[in-house]
Amino acid sequence: MDPNLLVGIVNTALRNHFESLDDLCLSHAVDKDALCQQLAAEDYEYIEAANQFR
Repeated sequence: MDPNLLVGIVNTALRNHFESLDDLCLSHAVDKDALCQQLAAEDYEYIEAANQFR
């Protein structure tokens, strides 16, 4: 999936449905480390205080 599309989907889900990245990953059975690594490869970093990737 295109990383820009992925970050948009993840950030929307975080904003609208989940209090944390951990909650999102548990709910959707997503490997948190793999997701973070995939987005980090495109210079996105999860900001816990903002609950979003930037």
